[in-house]
Amino acid sequence: MINKPNKTGTFLITIWLCITMCAVPSLASQKTIWIEVAAGKLDRADSVSSFQMPKEATGKAFVLRDEQGKLIPVQVDESGRAIFILPKLRANTTKRFRLVATKEQAKSPGVQLVRERDKLFVTSAGRKIFTYQAEPGDLPNATIKPVFKRGGYIHPVYTPAGRIITDDFPSDHFHHHGIWFAWTKTEFEGRHPDFWNVGDGTGRIDFVALDRMWSGAVHAGFKARTNYIDVSASQPRTVLNDEWVVTVYRVGLGQKAYSMFDLVSTHELMTSSPLLLPEYRYGGLGFRGAREWLAKDNCVFLTSEGKDRSNGHATRARWCHIGGKVGGELAGIAIFDNPNNFRAPQAMRINPDQPFFCYSPSLSGDWKISPGEKYVSRYRFVVYDGAPDSDQLNRLWEDYANPPQVTVSVK
Repeated sequence: MINKPNKTGTFLITIWLCITMCAVPSLASQKTIWIEVAAGKLDRADSVSSFQMPKEATGKAFVLRDEQGKLIPVQVDESGRAIFILPKLRANTTKRFRLVATKEQAKSPGVQLVRERDKLFVTSAGRKIFTYQAEPGDLPNATIKPVFKRGGYIHPVYTPAGRIITDDFPSDHFHHHGIWFAWTKTEFEGRHPDFWNVGDGTGRIDFVALDRMWSGAVHAGFKARTNYIDVSASQPRTVLNDEWVVTVYRVGLGQKAYSMFDLVSTHELMTSSPLLLPEYRYGGLGFRGAREWLAKDNCVFLTSEGKDRSNGHATRARWCHIGGKVGGELAGIAIFDNPNNFRAPQAMRINPDQPFFCYSPSLSGDWKISPGEKYVSRYRFVVYDGAPDSDQLNRLWEDYANPPQVTVSVK
């Protein structure tokens, strides 16, 4: 007589089957896919790493298994690029992993994006990261003119401890919005639309669409579009399309906690006329810091080159920290300039009075965006509590500029 398993026994058998079946090599290919990661000259930790998924890989979800059996989640994007977070690897060493197909995607993504009406909310490992304002929201008070309404920006941004380090519609500059993008001094078809100082009524930026949103075990993000409108013409004229791809990573969960996300902006002309961008002290990627940082003795700037608020304006740097006390505790953000950006390292607008920062190629002289060309700019943001750690920021920037080398072999 065979005894039937009780409910507890059935549950344990189910768990065992899940463990043994959820991480197995693809039987369809009968080939082993090896992933080798080389640290290069840098000590690596929490490094965003990637490779092109080989055609031999079959399945919908994957992990990397090291020689000790530890598993690292892998997330494959729409282009077939596989992204994972390399925990630690000493300089001048390599580590080999086996790519393993899993039974199903993780049911509880490590990085979660949720849309609620006109906002996107992003969390990583349960921590708030930021909110993206898609369509324009309500103005904070009736004294602000409707011309200042806009969407397509990031605010609020949270530190790991939950402190908000950005501001929106500050009373001294209603056109400042957390993390945003705009051009100030321009020339287009003989006119001079200002897409930054929208209160002047010559230019504006309209939110267009959210094209894609995703969550996952490794990263979450979205793709969105805005249009730059010349309203100084006899009829409003669409000049530029700006596409944002924003990616938030599941990193910084150790003792020195931090959050990290990337922004890739692609500007493309919607006309056959060029957009001329004369030399000017700001315009491009903007950041407006916490309202408490408006007190000058509570706002600190520090660049990768050791410059501060007194001598950093118009200089070039790989990264810039902006921080101060929020709710009585230090908090800050570092903004990284990608070495492949136009005029990298780009010159910076460090405001002497407001908690405002801008990476602006226009600071270095006249330039233009021509028909048929795309102006692509890339930035990384690292958010933390406490004072800036220059050694850590330099290491993270090197990771961004020179990620680990990944080699794929199929045997």
